[in-house]
Amino acid sequence: MTDSQRSLSLLVFQDLWRHKGLFSMALINLCCAFAVILTVHHARQGNIVLEQLLERQDQLKVEYRHLLLEENSLAEHSRIERLASSRLQMIRPSPESEKVVRLP
Repeated sequence: MTDSQRSLSLLVFQDLWRHKGLFSMALINLCCAFAVILTVHHARQGNIVLEQLLERQDQLKVEYRHLLLEENSLAEHSRIERLASSRLQMIRPSPESEKVVRLP
């Protein structure tokens, strides 16, 4: 370092020391600005995740409605009766073959 560079560095340091209150306020202001930037960034990331989760929730609701419709169609009495007669060869008993059991 040359003498002129040293004297310039010394002058800068002395000027900062003389205005240390102003320098500290500028430094605090800069830190607050970075904190705001970081907070906004995190908030935006949180909103992106929230939107993705809401989208997934809508997809799951639609899938749930489809599953309910499928369950209702599979559980219809006429379908069960038709499957019982065709696949299992079950028939409805006649009134004469029914027996009533009474508990004491």
